[in-house]
Amino acid sequence: MSIADCPSALVWDDRLAEYDFGPGHPLAPIRVQLAMRLVRAFDLDKGSSIRMLGSIEPVDDAVLERVHDPEYVQAVKDASLEPPVADLARGLGTSDDPVFPNMHRASARVCAATLAATQSVWTGETEHAVNLAGGLHHAMPDRAAGFCIYNDIAVAIQWMLDQGAQRIAYVDLDVHHGDGVQTAFWNDPRVLTISIHESPRSLFPGTGDPREVGGPQALGSAVNIALPAGTGDQGWLRALHGVVPELLEAFQPEVIVSQNGVDSHAEDPLAHLALSIDGQRMGFSSVHRWAHRFAGGRLVSVGGGGYEWVDVVPRSWTHLVAETTGRPIDPVTDVPEGYLECVRESLGRLSPGRMTDGVDPWPRPLAQGWNPHDPVDAAVEETRRAVFGYHGLDPDPEAW
Repeated sequence: MSIADCPSALVWDDRLAEYDFGPGHPLAPIRVQLAMRLVRAFDLDKGSSIRMLGSIEPVDDAVLERVHDPEYVQAVKDASLEPPVADLARGLGTSDDPVFPNMHRASARVCAATLAATQSVWTGETEHAVNLAGGLHHAMPDRAAGFCIYNDIAVAIQWMLDQGAQRIAYVDLDVHHGDGVQTAFWNDPRVLTISIHESPRSLFPGTGDPREVGGPQALGSAVNIALPAGTGDQGWLRALHGVVPELLEAFQPEVIVSQNGVDSHAEDPLAHLALSIDGQRMGFSSVHRWAHRFAGGRLVSVGGGGYEWVDVVPRSWTHLVAETTGRPIDPVTDVPEGYLECVRESLGRLSPGRMTDGVDPWPRPLAQGWNPHDPVDAAVEETRRAVFGYHGLDPDPEAW
């Protein structure tokens, strides 16, 4: 099937902005609000192939408790009261995850939005679905972590498993390791978790070493590509293409779930990779193509990190929606004037005027100039040697 104008769902409800840790917190709802405004400025929410999903109501406790401990769900409810009851042992009330009124409701609504996207794809109503407000991949079964209260991704994956799914691939493009999703399915061979991220030696959460390969019943199901600080488009794309497609081909997933944090950008204030909008766009495009090639077209995409609210997140996630729905935007396209005016009026800032950072990266095959002494090539080789054998694949990078 053509990857142009894919039947897709886009999830948005203005109440998703209630997931708000307060002034000064990096994970501000304005990130997603601006992204959705730019998506609409390009009319990506319109057309016969697009289904808008709104009026999202929070999931109930039974859904949450498929991946979170009941005691933790109750602790989140207690922390949502006025006055709130912090629980530092469960990560509630820290500087990363400060408590706020109605936190349980807001967090459960994010889970519901990702679940709505997932249900649309799993039931065949659409091929693809996007929830930019999702992607809270650090939340653990028993505690909050890294700006994440409930793990909407794990909730959605578990729902598909409960429906009978046998092979789900999770691809995490965020600069931070997708530790919460990996933990949730550590010993479940039905879920392949792949995370490409900055090395745990230099970035939160300090996990994601290539030697983390899954539990005893699921060896090889956890895949980690840990890249050195400073890696840019060329190295990142080389690593992504040097690991992911071979694994997906071997695993043959029924569906791909992708987390698309854009904190890998060179301007992001909380990390140390050096990607451009253009490199990120190519990553989104690759995952979309892989969904058609290896997963029958089924793709659920969520947002994630990204803390340069104006210059990066809106443009990058607009490319995510455009690429995922099969209506890619030419990178040299001007940003619509109405959106630029909105940013000026609401934030007193100028937004970049084009949908590109002005570069044109491409994924150079590993077999071309393979250098085990290069830090990126060495990281790719370490990942391949750690997990490829479990999938019957040749770990030699030159075999790619």
